[in-house]
Amino acid sequence: MSGLHDLAAAALRTLDPEDAHSLTLRALALGLGPRAPAPDPILATTVAGLALPSAVGLAAGFDKNAEAFGPMLAAGFGFVECGTVTPLPQAGNPRPRLFRLSIDEAVINRMGFNNAGLEAFAARLGRPGRPGPVGANIGANKDSEDRIGDYVTGLRRLWGLADWFTLNISSPNTPGLRALQTRAALEELLGRAAETRDALPQDRAVPMFLKVAPDLEDAEIEAIVETVLAFRLSGIIVANTTISRPGLRSPQAGETGGLSGAPLRDLAQSVLGRFSAVAAGRLPLIGAGGIASGADAYARIRAGASAVQLYSALVYAGPGLAVRLGRDLAARLRADGFRTLSEAVGAR
Repeated sequence: MSGLHDLAAAALRTLDPEDAHSLTLRALALGLGPRAPAPDPILATTVAGLALPSAVGLAAGFDKNAEAFGPMLAAGFGFVECGTVTPLPQAGNPRPRLFRLSIDEAVINRMGFNNAGLEAFAARLGRPGRPGPVGANIGANKDSEDRIGDYVTGLRRLWGLADWFTLNISSPNTPGLRALQTRAALEELLGRAAETRDALPQDRAVPMFLKVAPDLEDAEIEAIVETVLAFRLSGIIVANTTISRPGLRSPQAGETGGLSGAPLRDLAQSVLGRFSAVAAGRLPLIGAGGIASGADAYARIRAGASAVQLYSALVYAGPGLAVRLGRDLAARLRADGFRTLSEAVGAR
C-alpha cells in the first residue's frame, strides 16, 4: 500500500503546491493515508520527559490546524507537531506563496502563518483517543499589538491539550518576528512564557521548546542557549527555514520566503553542531531542516540531536518516507553497535 500512496504523492506534484497540500489533508481526514507497522524499538527515546515511540517526528507546517495528526502518527511518525497556530485566524500572505524547487528538491514558502486560529485548533486537539504524542507550535498574529502576549494566549488556551509547546520565533514570513531572537526580546518572551507556564496547573510536566532560525551568528547562539537555560525551557528545535539561497538551480530560486529541503541540509547540520557545542549536554536539541534519509537523521543525532523532525522531504519522497527513514536509521544504529538511540546522541 505504501507504493500506491507514493504514486498518489507523485500525482499530486503535478498540481499547484498549495492545492496539492489541501487535497492531501482532505485525503488523510478521510482515512486514505498509509498505515505503518510499529516503529523499531531501537528508535524509541525520551526527550524532555516525552516518551516517543520513535525519534522521527513530523515538523510543524504540515498540519497547521491540527487536522491530520492521527493519520500522520499512523503513517509512522513517532510524534507530530501541529501549527503554527496564532490566537486569531489569519489568511496569511497572498498566493502564490508556496513553491516547489524540484531540481533542488527544495521548497520556498512565504505562507505567513495562515491558520484557522486557536479555537478551531483547540477543538481538534482536544478530541479523545489521541494515538500518540502531539505538540502545538504557537506564534503571533501579524497585526498583533502585543506579539509576546499572543504566545501567552496560546499557552493558556492549549494548556492540557498539547503534549508539548514550541514557541516559533524563527519564521521569516512574519515581518519582525525573528527580532524576538535578540537577547532582550527573547528574555521578555521567555520570561512571560515561563511565568505563564508556572502559573498553570502542573498535574503533569509539559515541555516547552524554542524553535530557532539557522541564520545565526555564534554570539546569538550563545545568548539563545543561556537564555533558554535561565528560564528553564525544555530544549531547542534547530532549525527553521533559511533566508539564504545556497547553490539553487531551479527557476523559482529568486522567490522570497523561507527555504527548506535538501539545500538546507548542510546549514542546518552545521548550526545544530554549534548549538550542541554551546549547550554541552545541558538541554536537549531536536534537529530539523533538510532531513530526507536515515543518513541525514543519523548525522543529526550524532551531532547532538535527541530526535529529528522533517516535512519538506515528504513532497518528493512520499508518505512512505517515515517508515523507510526509520528502518534505515535503526540499521545504522545497530551497525555501529548502539543498543538505544539515546546512546548515539552526540557520539561524533
